[in-house]
Amino acid sequence: MTTREDIRYRHEWKHEIRYIDLLSIRQRLSAVAQPDPHAIDGRYLIRSLYFDDPNDKALREKLDGVNLREKFRIRYYNGDTSFIHLEKKSKRSGLGTKYSALLTAEEARRIARGDIDWMMDSDRPLVQELYCKMRYQRLAPKTIVDYTREPYIYGPGNVRVTFDYDIRTGLNCTDFLDPDCPTIPAGDPVIILEVKWDEYLPDIIRDAVNTPGRYVTAFSKYAQCRIYDYTIK
Repeated sequence: MTTREDIRYRHEWKHEIRYIDLLSIRQRLSAVAQPDPHAIDGRYLIRSLYFDDPNDKALREKLDGVNLREKFRIRYYNGDTSFIHLEKKSKRSGLGTKYSALLTAEEARRIARGDIDWMMDSDRPLVQELYCKMRYQRLAPKTIVDYTREPYIYGPGNVRVTFDYDIRTGLNCTDFLDPDCPTIPAGDPVIILEVKWDEYLPDIIRDAVNTPGRYVTAFSKYAQCRIYDYTIK
């Protein structure tokens, strides 16, 4: 589990790229970086359940570019519900950090359906924090976000480069442990290149991900899915 004592804020770039960009960057990255060892055939499937309050505070702060903001989600990979994370992502002046705690499948299921009294007595501070915010700020599950991630890692600078695509929304479905819960594409297909690092970004990675004419964006998969949900209601 990540604790508050060892949290460090990380730099983050996001670029919306074309498929031809992905092919070019992938080729350059493959020569200098390593595929994430946890990936299966070079990629993995991510399913997240995002939380927000009745006024969509997390969504609105993201769209408004609020300097200091946070959001909660529950996440698992490749359909493996034996390893589920509760996560809180925080942003400050463009830098990001993440707190996390493990959940059992039953705990995640109870949180998703609003059965939360047990959380108050948890020995995990992040579970207690989510309990307080669900109780007093009325945070609640909003939507499922599914996507495919293709990850690469590079040791110096603790660099992580990912391609995210096939972003899908569960609309109003929050039964995210159900593998048959229907999801649909969240609008037009996009490919998001993300680059994260600690104190410095090595030039060899900077050159590998360089894409002329593409600029840093504030793209959010959660916001993309929620906005699409609104447009089809």
